[in-house]
Formats: sequence, structure tokens, C-alpha cells
Amino acid sequence: MSCLLCASSNVAEFSGELSIRLRGLENLDTPNVLVFPQILICLDCGFSRFTTPKTELRFLATGNSDDSIMTWGEKYRRAA
Repeated sequence: MSCLLCASSNVAEFSGELSIRLRGLENLDTPNVLVFPQILICLDCGFSRFTTPKTELRFLATGNSDDSIMTWGEKYRRAA
């Protein structure tokens, strides 16, 4: 696979951990969504890409959580 930005073949895949939240002051109370994607990174120009899993994508699109994803607030409360 080659880089979409510079067409280099010097790319590597890494495990990632992201906390995604909706923008804007009106979303300050909306919980962050934890995502653990595989990230493809170009080792020449730094361009990176990943795919958000369907369940997390559904939450980001609708704001409705289900039991198959865990938001940051839920994870923090369960650990305490």
C-alpha cells in the first residue's frame, strides 16, 4: 500500500488509541468516544489514516450510545 499524499511505499501500520469528542461548546457534556484503530503512517511525509469502527461511528453520528462501545466517562467510572 502506498501513501495517499506523497505516493511513498515507506508506510507502516501501528496500533492507536484515540479519544474523539464533538466540537463546540454545546458538546462539552457529551462524552468522548474511545477508539482503538490500526493507523497507517507514511514514514516519509507523516500522513496518517485510520478507519473508525462502525459502533463508534454510529455514536459520533447520532450521540446515542449502546452497550457495545464505552465512552471515556463510562470507562473512568467503572475503574473507580
